[in-house]
Amino acid sequence: MRRVAVIGVGCSKFGELWDMSFRDIVLSAGIEALEDANLEGREIDAIYVGNMSGGRYLAQEHISALIADYAGLAELHIPSTRVEAGDASGGLALRQAYMAVASGMHDIVIAAGAEKVTDVGAEMAMDILSSSADREWEVFCGANLPALFAMIARLHMEKFGTKPEDLAKVSVKNHRNATLNPKAQFRREISLEVALNSPYVAEPLRLFDCAPISDGASVVILASEEVARKYTDTPVYISACCQASDYIALHSRRDITTMDAVVYASKQAYKQAGIEPKDIDVAEVHDSFTIAEIIAYEDLGFVEKGRGAELIREGVTELDGEIPVNPSGGLKACGHAIGATGIRQAVEIVLHLRGDAGKRQVDAERGLALNIGGTGATAVVTIFER
Repeated sequence: MRRVAVIGVGCSKFGELWDMSFRDIVLSAGIEALEDANLEGREIDAIYVGNMSGGRYLAQEHISALIADYAGLAELHIPSTRVEAGDASGGLALRQAYMAVASGMHDIVIAAGAEKVTDVGAEMAMDILSSSADREWEVFCGANLPALFAMIARLHMEKFGTKPEDLAKVSVKNHRNATLNPKAQFRREISLEVALNSPYVAEPLRLFDCAPISDGASVVILASEEVARKYTDTPVYISACCQASDYIALHSRRDITTMDAVVYASKQAYKQAGIEPKDIDVAEVHDSFTIAEIIAYEDLGFVEKGRGAELIREGVTELDGEIPVNPSGGLKACGHAIGATGIRQAVEIVLHLRGDAGKRQVDAERGLALNIGGTGATAVVTIFER
């Protein structure tokens, strides 16, 4: 297996991008990544695109060919492949691109993610997103994603003493971080009081415990180590990119307060990278709901099971804490452009490792990105190092 480096990154703004089409959003991220890498489209060997549901959000299938076409690469006949794994579509596209380079199949590969959701109403958008859960045994019975994560949160509270204030503190932290991110959807702080008094979405989860569904696109460009050295003197390497699966429905799982796919994928990633959880300096984790971030602390091995809330109480995951988590603002405040999220997380980690994260910059040698699909039936854990 060859060593794989990130040589370029790009990201559109996230949010309700009414004045931009799906094609415009993807192009803005792609052009930024190509300029960042200082290379031309003709140098690309392959493209992997994370997209959950273009067919329903846009009434447009064949997304991979569409993106290659509007990127000006159709005449070059570069292979372009769509990857789908619910909210983990972007992370899985990154893994496919990583394997293509590591195996020696290709030298320079684009991993992209994109979603345009605001062209359908909020109710339809949530229904589409909830199809990443078990449609027959959960969604048809009235359990959409907020309801499922509410059950996870309630049980975590009963078993481990996690409080509504702990969930709210995750939201407050991530909104504060987003004020420093020019690409974030919500660039304003909120108070703990505001978060705790926002209306319920699915008890015990309130409005500020839930990430928005956003428009957006992100791109990373990967290359083999030998090729990367031609483009940059300071490449960021991917030392591991691991995927795991679990039961799609909560009722089949061993313990709904633990995402076993995250546990397994992270253990494999740490082993592949030759490190331990304590060696991670910065992380972007999948906080589609605030309880998901607290559980991620535990499942990634940052703290023992049941003690995730202690990290947010003690400020460990703040920008100036021991393990800064979601310096971008996370899905909660940067936004959740479903297929793009896993790639956006990678972009954020790369920026920090390169020292290009601006006012939210943290001192880091290694970073981790966790992207999950649905309630955790798919998990992708990627480790980056300077």
